[in-house]
Amino acid sequence: MERDRDFHPLLRGGRRDKYSNPFSSAEMESLASICEALLPPLDSELLNKKGVQPTNKAMEFFWNVSGSDFSIPQEVAEMFVERALPEAFTIVRVILWMLSTRFGTFLLCGSLSHTNKWPFINTFSNLSLRNREIVLQKWFKHRFFTPVRLAFLSIKIFCVIVFFSQCNENGENLAWEAIGYHVDNHENANNSRKERPLEKGIVEAMNEDNASLPKSLSKKGLEIEIDSKNNILKVKCDVVIVGSGCGGGVAAAVLASSGLKVLVLEKGNYFTPRDYSCLEGPSMNELYESGGTCSTLDGKIGILAGSMVGGGSAVNWSACIKTPDYVLKDWSENHNLPLFSSFEYVSAMDIVCKRIGVTDTCVEEGLQNQVLRKGCNKLGLQVDYVPRNSSQNHYCGSCNYGCRKGDKQGTDVTWLVDAVEHGAVILTRCKAEKFILANNEEGGVRRKKCLGVMANVLTENITWRIQVEAKATISSCGAISSPPLMISSGLKNKNIGRNLHLHPVLMTWGHFPDSLSDLKGKIFEGGIITSVHKVLSKSKEDSEVKAIIETPALAPGTFSTLFPWESGFDFKERMLRYSRTVHLITIIKDRGSGEVRTEGRIKYELDEEFDKKNMKHGLQRALRILIAAGAVEVGTHKNGERIVCSGTNEKELKKFVESICATEGPMSHEESWSLYASAHQMGSCRMGTTEKEGAVDENGQSWEAEGLFVCDASLLPTAIGVNPMITVESIAYCVAKGIAEALRVG
Repeated sequence: MERDRDFHPLLRGGRRDKYSNPFSSAEMESLASICEALLPPLDSELLNKKGVQPTNKAMEFFWNVSGSDFSIPQEVAEMFVERALPEAFTIVRVILWMLSTRFGTFLLCGSLSHTNKWPFINTFSNLSLRNREIVLQKWFKHRFFTPVRLAFLSIKIFCVIVFFSQCNENGENLAWEAIGYHVDNHENANNSRKERPLEKGIVEAMNEDNASLPKSLSKKGLEIEIDSKNNILKVKCDVVIVGSGCGGGVAAAVLASSGLKVLVLEKGNYFTPRDYSCLEGPSMNELYESGGTCSTLDGKIGILAGSMVGGGSAVNWSACIKTPDYVLKDWSENHNLPLFSSFEYVSAMDIVCKRIGVTDTCVEEGLQNQVLRKGCNKLGLQVDYVPRNSSQNHYCGSCNYGCRKGDKQGTDVTWLVDAVEHGAVILTRCKAEKFILANNEEGGVRRKKCLGVMANVLTENITWRIQVEAKATISSCGAISSPPLMISSGLKNKNIGRNLHLHPVLMTWGHFPDSLSDLKGKIFEGGIITSVHKVLSKSKEDSEVKAIIETPALAPGTFSTLFPWESGFDFKERMLRYSRTVHLITIIKDRGSGEVRTEGRIKYELDEEFDKKNMKHGLQRALRILIAAGAVEVGTHKNGERIVCSGTNEKELKKFVESICATEGPMSHEESWSLYASAHQMGSCRMGTTEKEGAVDENGQSWEAEGLFVCDASLLPTAIGVNPMITVESIAYCVAKGIAEALRVG
């Protein structure tokens, strides 16, 4: 059955259904007033004073448009309803309510709320635009009033995301022309003729109802039993896998190929290349956990995690780097895990790379990677091509919204295809609730036995609870989701949810105007990561890499959240440089760690000495690379620190670079704005030789429950310091082989 191209309206620029807005009209008035102050309309008189002359209608529109125009405040309110943590949502509502009153405005705004007319104090929405801007400047720089600062940081982030990423029914945003952005709508000509690769085994809950779902699952070869009294749909299979990403996809292929009946539960939807639109706002909403706005509880680290069939492999940046030798040595020797010094694991990495079509070179690089390569070459630094699971000619800068060209080889077009060819079934929009545990009557090390999983379907047209009974149950829902699921099921191992590593990332930037640079293109064009530079230790005894420097994917909405807000004019001026402002990311192998024991509530702390020192070295090296490549201005996102390169002597540039340090993010008592990011989450159910050292054993099996396995990035004993896809898929391959053998023997 061929799918209608407009089946997923969110990926075609469509709008969501109406939602119930809990904000009062007074609170919405305060919110709109803040949005207007963040992105103010700037008239020609002010622009003349600043020496700015709009050169076309798009520029004129951009300078005049306001953050309170269109439906922006309503969209911001919706984001708070859907994505904010309860306590953050409450704080924002309280502050908005206070600003709707005169007394509250006086408390938060001080003398700027005064007026000469009765009743002598204005509400926030009645302040002049200039006074509102001054108030925001004070709030954003406030060191100690954390709740207010956090609330307005959240509003700022949501406001600019909405403004720069929302689009009309034609997939257009009027600001994009002004900032030099366009959406790449190119697709392979063959995509329109290809049938959906997983059609043979996919059951999409959004297309089913209570009557059709049992029939659809039965037609796929699953044993179905209906318990109408308890409203439970019982499904029997050999193996049930929760999640379809790098771990779950590989496990499904290996186990189904072994002759086992496999059911994969995926809470996201299924997309093919022709479903993708490359539109930032709709794509983030549909393809990422919490629409891409997930973060640690303290707001220090923004977290990106895929949430669709294929998981992170469908939206990652294609980098395919094998597990470094020094990491394998650490895991095998210091963590006593012989798997990682075995031929079996080395062979698994080769098998994985072959199956997902890894290539070692790139024919044409985009602007950001050109800058990284040029800067390294100028400084005499080594820069390597990054192996990718795509062809050498792949030139797609929006694979983070799904590869529209169908070139990137995620699990959705490789391992899962293998799985369904061998009879596996994938049920979408189905979220696991808890594992079914019983006492282990057979005795042994494990006190419990896992009999399967209970799950809920995330569509209104299906009210069944799903009970899956299986010989083996695998949690493959990722390092921030597997631990809460295991803990909510009653497991007690102290390692579950702890040892969470995030590969924290900070960014540096350099501006390369078209007229002053020999490097051509825009930052959103070309492969996202095609080059990498490793920052090595100077010590002969220390062989580890201190940091790696790569390039990020930055569409306008994401880009706009990075810069500290100093004024409406400054912010709009920065955004006009968008298309030629190159960013480099510094990634560290973090020694610090965090925990996630409850869904959506992530705690994390950097190691004060080791992590911050390595991040500092990486940031300073990245700035030197940008300067060497010819940037006219460089900076970080800490309080807007930046320096103009042209006309500045070497001594001043060196002084600026050496002053850069790693900060603690927007919740620190330091006056810092810099926000860390993470696209790699790992280690939260780590392998260990005993239950004191790990949540699972070397075979991936829970120390507490027989028949319950983990098969995702949470297995990693430590952070690895490089993009983890190959590592996760290779471990999953080995774990799945072991499960298949155990079930065959059993």
